[in-house]
Amino acid sequence: MGAAQRLASGDALAPPLAPRQRASLTAYRRTRAITVGLVDGLSAEDCLVQSMPDASPIKWHLAHLTWFFETFVLEPALGARFVPFDAAFRTLFNSYYVGAGARHPRTERGLISRPSLETVFAYRRAIDAQVERLLVDEALSPELCDRIELGLHHEHQHQELIVTDLKHHLWKNPSMPIYRRVPSKADFATTAPLHFVERPEGIAQIGAPGAGFAFDNERPRHRVWLAPFALASRLVTCGEYLDFISDGGYARPELWLSDGWDACVREAWQAPLYWQRDQDAWTMFTLHGSAPLEADEPVSHVSYYEAEAYARWANARLPTEAEWECVAESAFPDAVAAGNFFDDQLFQPRSANPAPADRVQQLFGDVWEWTQSAYLPYPGFRTAAGAVGEYNGKFMINQMVLRGGSCATPRDQIRSSYRNFFPPQARWQFSGIRLAHDA
Repeated sequence: MGAAQRLASGDALAPPLAPRQRASLTAYRRTRAITVGLVDGLSAEDCLVQSMPDASPIKWHLAHLTWFFETFVLEPALGARFVPFDAAFRTLFNSYYVGAGARHPRTERGLISRPSLETVFAYRRAIDAQVERLLVDEALSPELCDRIELGLHHEHQHQELIVTDLKHHLWKNPSMPIYRRVPSKADFATTAPLHFVERPEGIAQIGAPGAGFAFDNERPRHRVWLAPFALASRLVTCGEYLDFISDGGYARPELWLSDGWDACVREAWQAPLYWQRDQDAWTMFTLHGSAPLEADEPVSHVSYYEAEAYARWANARLPTEAEWECVAESAFPDAVAAGNFFDDQLFQPRSANPAPADRVQQLFGDVWEWTQSAYLPYPGFRTAAGAVGEYNGKFMINQMVLRGGSCATPRDQIRSSYRNFFPPQARWQFSGIRLAHDA
């Protein structure tokens, strides 16, 4: 019996693990199991669909996450002992890591009928066994432990993508299929009145501190100057966004950035993604199926262009990411614990409860919040060496920053310094709106 098998069976003779490797083993097993659990109730056909170029098949996500550990953990750790599960997988399930070799075109991932879903699960089991054996049997370098930790946070990101991609896949089915249970009406509360909480001018620090995990784009921590500003006490609701629609928001070019207006006309936007109007009633598609529009729920699935147009219509603006982080850092971690995340399995934003006048709500969870900040490197940013250094830095162009996480984001993934980013026209993520203005 090997050491990994003895540890799994609780054998007293199993060699003691270094604390970090023991924690990594526990986190690895938990994270990988959560990903597999997302497939419960889905068919092989569900897992093959690719409904648009920005989304990927569920089967591809499952394989790519395994490819990451095989390529960036097992291969460097084992050296000459490394034997690939299937050499063809190196190309099939590479995403954007040019330094790791050839890649299958992203737009054609839905055409990969083989390997089968069963083979992908066998791939996951085989690589999991090897990674667990590595964590138990060998003393790993700090660099390799860091790589495993990065892989687990990478898996958290793809858990969210599985949820949001699946929602788009199912929405394309005219029967509007249901993925998870329908939440009861008790899951929703009455919206708190919106007001603005003022913040004084001054020097603030943003970015992740030196200790603890963070992606490279969250560092280095640095000082910024903030002019006096005010941040909305909660997110913009569907009912408030309906007022924008009723006031001709999608037909008034003066509210839109030029690029945004072109996208609005080209894509024939009339409402957020997943909204549908049936005579005088609005419905929206959710992972619980089609449902009546909840006026008190935060609006989601809007692009940066729509968020910016709404803010202009409301005589406000979007916050900068520094403003957002300055407020969120003071509320962390209690606001994260109270937020609506992937872990809650609702997969739908919830309305805000009444709160004190000086409190800013819904900073974490529910919907990603567009900021007016372009996705750019922080002063002193440096990319890591090798293919893994392609993780974030090369996307620092033509993207806007979002903050706070959503109802599809794992709670362990989020921090006040976490920087998400998407092109300004993207709408399939749970992205919403928080207003700000100059104080």
